[in-house]
Amino acid sequence: MPSPNTTPSATASTPPDFDSLALPHVAALHAYTPGLQPTEPGWIKLNTNECPYPPSPAVAKAVAAELGADGAAGEVGAALRLYPEPTSAVLRAAIAAHHNTTLSAAGINGTSALRVANVCVGNGSDDILNLLVRCFCAEGAGQGSESGRAAGFTLPSYSLYPVLVGIANGQSIEIKFDRSMRLPLEQIASSGAAIFFLTSPNAPTGVGFSAAQIEALLAAYDGLLVVDEAYAPFAREDAVGLLARYPRLIVVRTFSKAYALAGIRVGYCLAHERVIALLDRVRDSYNVNRLSQAAALAALGDPQYYAHVIARVCATRDAALTRFAEQGWFCYPSQANFLFVEPRNGRGETGAAVAQAAYDFLRERRILVRHFPSPLTAPFLRITVGTDEQMLTLWHTLQEWLHHA
Repeated sequence: MPSPNTTPSATASTPPDFDSLALPHVAALHAYTPGLQPTEPGWIKLNTNECPYPPSPAVAKAVAAELGADGAAGEVGAALRLYPEPTSAVLRAAIAAHHNTTLSAAGINGTSALRVANVCVGNGSDDILNLLVRCFCAEGAGQGSESGRAAGFTLPSYSLYPVLVGIANGQSIEIKFDRSMRLPLEQIASSGAAIFFLTSPNAPTGVGFSAAQIEALLAAYDGLLVVDEAYAPFAREDAVGLLARYPRLIVVRTFSKAYALAGIRVGYCLAHERVIALLDRVRDSYNVNRLSQAAALAALGDPQYYAHVIARVCATRDAALTRFAEQGWFCYPSQANFLFVEPRNGRGETGAAVAQAAYDFLRERRILVRHFPSPLTAPFLRITVGTDEQMLTLWHTLQEWLHHA
């Protein structure tokens, strides 16, 4: 035994160089940067596209029932000692039924109805996106025999895509929008990507792509097309009706936005049953917890409540869009629950520095929006649609900024 006076060795007391121990591609990764999440009260939070209204009252009742807080399940919380249903079977059936009802109402042939086998549920839609990368994006793509297994996406779009591809040590193929935000169909079709992620409506601009545009892309592109429809409930069209005719189409949805369940983490995809079977092979066994399954199921069961919420958000969005247009500020015609606005200061100037100044002014007054520094997005601010009162406060604060700018 060492004597009490012996100094511990440097090897035992000094942390190793963990970066050198990690896989090289992991050590070089840049993690996804979420919007600021202040913990203290008093902020107007318009930076992460959360719903400004609470979920359906049915959600709280369903969670309480799952916990046994209503006395129905015996001891409070007793159910939490048990694993959740591993395949989210009841929720998957409800999701399929929900979309079948929507398709039927739109006059789309019922013989192509979605079934449980066409649905995969995840821990938020990010989980689903991760599963898709696991399945269809090869490690080291572009460096030899697996060169056809790269993942593509547009810029700008959801900044998690390159992070997930980087985690898989895969190759990203980036297709850039220009300011017109017209869908670069030919570039995507000739990209060589095995799987392509398209956000519709686009984030961060809010521009939506029609079913006809997506169908044209499916006809031209021979890889797997993932249409990420996180904001589709606020849009005029979606791609769900194309699933029956295009087996290479995968539609991803979330309960975080329109259903006001960002904190409960439930997302899903709709796809050909063979795609779903592959996702199930790489999915964590219990990837969606009991409370999340119960909450999402209850939300689907109250369509009237959410129709009202969505209509209210869209009305506030359109009113704000009109206000910005009257101010002379360019804003993309949003089909999402946010606006992408190009601020113009009191001297009529626009640009990255102007947008940053407006962002800083708002933040100093405890109003959070997002500013993305890439070339196309840098002159803009992305503003989540809040309540009418929050949007009015934002507007008055921006008027104050104009007098200071």
